[in-house]
Amino acid sequence: MTDPAESGRRNMALTKEQKQNILEDLKEKIKKQKAIIFVDFTGVKVKNLSELRKELKSKESELKVAKKTLMNIALKKQGIKIEPNELKGEIGLVFGYKDALSTAKIVYEFSLKNENLKILGGYFEKKFLDAEQIIELAKLPSKQELLARLVGSISAPISGFINTLQGNIKGLLNVLAKAKT
Repeated sequence: MTDPAESGRRNMALTKEQKQNILEDLKEKIKKQKAIIFVDFTGVKVKNLSELRKELKSKESELKVAKKTLMNIALKKQGIKIEPNELKGEIGLVFGYKDALSTAKIVYEFSLKNENLKILGGYFEKKFLDAEQIIELAKLPSKQELLARLVGSISAPISGFINTLQGNIKGLLNVLAKAKT
């Protein structure tokens, strides 16, 4: 249930100054992003969006909502050729500032728990990816998971070699101990 006062504020037209501030904010966020994920949040409860924002913030990411026309202007000014007006629903931009994959993972996992949030596509490494491509990226293991696997792969043969050497040394010590008696 929405607060009537909040609903009234949302329907009020933005002043030119407010639009300019939003536009400047969007341009700044677009400049420093490593990834942008476009989501449709129609029907997502405010409480759930707050949870998503909190989780995103912990990974140096952010959800920003603005009018499609302002998004369009900000994207064009940064040289990104994407038409937010062609995307259906209430559009939110999820900016990933540090790690693009962790941002995609958070949004994807949230969309699994909240079916109303739909991934529409994203902007990675200077190109637009559709929703399926974003989901595939989100399913990839994180950098930490890959490093852990690599360390495990490297250490497994070394551990086996050390165990073999220790077995030989123990056998030699046993033989020497028996020879001594």
